[in-house]
Amino acid sequence: MATTSTPDSSSSGLSITVENNPSDSRLSELGIKSWPKWGCPPGKYLLKFDAEETCYLLKGKVKVYPKGSSEFVEFGAGDLVTIPQGLSCTWDVSVAIDKHYKFAASSAS
Repeated sequence: MATTSTPDSSSSGLSITVENNPSDSRLSELGIKSWPKWGCPPGKYLLKFDAEETCYLLKGKVKVYPKGSSEFVEFGAGDLVTIPQGLSCTWDVSVAIDKHYKFAASSAS
């Protein structure tokens, strides 16, 4: 199982984690199939994540450029991705996205 983490080059230190082809047991453990679904056509989208999001891509391919950075994280179908709370980024979708997603519950810990 390969994971990659690409830090935002700004001082915020936010990073996106990509787990390539997680096992069926891992997906089952997370309850992926019960998560809501979301999709979008190819294009560029400016997004800000107000909560940490974990998503599993069923279809598609995207390059995510953190705000203020020329570096990107690329992921696609079969990847389990964690996007940190507070990240502002541009999604450059080259193949239409279809994904299951879940936002982390807010907790005052």
